[in-house]
This record gives sequence, structure tokens and C-alpha cells, in this order.
Amino acid sequence: MDRPGETTHFGFRDVPVGDKQGLVNDVFHSVARRYDLMNDLMSAGLHRLWKDIMINALNPPRSDTPFALLDVAGGTGDIAFRAAKGAGSGFHATVCDINSDMLAVGRERAIARHLEDRVEFVEGNAEALAFPDRHFDAYTIAFGIRNVPLIDQALREAFRVLRPGSRFLCLEFSTVDVPGLDRIYDLFSFKVIPPLGRAVTGDADSYQYLVESIRKFPRPNAFAEMIRAAGFSRVNWQSLSGGIVALHSGWRL
Repeated sequence: MDRPGETTHFGFRDVPVGDKQGLVNDVFHSVARRYDLMNDLMSAGLHRLWKDIMINALNPPRSDTPFALLDVAGGTGDIAFRAAKGAGSGFHATVCDINSDMLAVGRERAIARHLEDRVEFVEGNAEALAFPDRHFDAYTIAFGIRNVPLIDQALREAFRVLRPGSRFLCLEFSTVDVPGLDRIYDLFSFKVIPPLGRAVTGDADSYQYLVESIRKFPRPNAFAEMIRAAGFSRVNWQSLSGGIVALHSGWRL
């Protein structure tokens, strides 16, 4: 959904809202094949712990009770596979991502894990989901919401497709709140990650954008207000690893 004349950020640059999605797509087309490897290298493996915390909060049923998860911007399937691993036979995940290259990686991984019957991959836009109202039992998005041009619209769509009593969970980079760690984190982000991206993926610019986009994302209390404005109740967040990331939660009541 475009908003003529309105601008948003692409890293530290201001760009027209209508241009951001194409720029973000180019980033993920470039890094799709090495995306998960780079997550390990950039976080020293901590992203696995953060995602496990998210799945523990999600707590998909271990029974044959039907449970439909929508994982948005999760093209390589990492969150969906983790959720499926401990879930019962009634579990089914739909991974929705706007980037075809990320989805291709996810489908390959699903086949390798024999999860193609429990996890499906759909190309789609977080701002205009092609799913009925009140269709899913949970919505997850990990390290993806900051790449959406119109975050408020994506949050309204999340609310729309969730059934009453369902949960919204968002894992996203946040604001470091430990003195000293903030300086180390900035040094690592801007001096290490882009060169590492060049070495591993052949693309430093995409990782320059990704570290810049973290700094432009709203602080946790401001993002919580956006979640409330979309209609969610019982909104809160949990700061992880000194504020490097935060797990945001809301319920559709």
C-alpha cells in the first residue's frame, strides 16, 4: 500500500515509501543463500537462543489439536521449523515472505527436514496479507518487521488475520541498555558486520543497510504503542541480551 508523497527510511537514507520494498527485496535477493550462516556469524549463534525463547513463548500445542501459525518475513523457515519440531500432529505453519529467493531456500530446507507437509511457503506482502479474517492461531515475525515500509499497516493486518484469543509475537533488534556494551555493539555493527557480509556473501552494502535499519527502528515502548494502536491487548516486551533484541507480545482478545 503506497502513500504518495510520504517518505520512510532505508537505513539512514530517506526514500519514498513506494521505493523501500524494492530496495529491501534487492537486499534479500542478494543474501538469501548465506542468510542463515550470516545470522550465526553476526550473533555468535545467539540468534538461536533468541528464537528458542520466542518458540517457548509461542508454546504450540503438542497434541493433535489444530493449530495454524502464520510466520511472516520468515522465508528460510527457521521459526516455522523450530515451532514444528516440538508441536503435535495438529500443527501447521504458513511462511509468508515477499522475497522469492528466501522462500526458495525455505522450501529446500523443508524438504530436507521432511516437513513439507507441515510447513508451507507463500509469497506475499505483510501489508496486504492474502488470508481471510480470523484465520490463524498465532502470528510470528522475527527480524522482519523493521524491513516493512508501513509497519502500522502490517500490524493491522496481523490483527485482522488472527482469531480471538490468539497471540502476536515479534522478535526484533532493539536498543542496547547496558553502559559499555552499547559502544562495543556499535563498533561491531558498523566496523565488522559489513566487511563480514562482503567476505561471506560478496555484499557489504546489504549488511550496511541491515545495521543501519536497526538504529532506525522504534524503541521498545514506542513499538509497543504501535502494537496497541493496531488493536492488540496485554502488550508487553522482554529485553534480551542487554537490549540487543526484544521479544514483543500482544493478544487479540
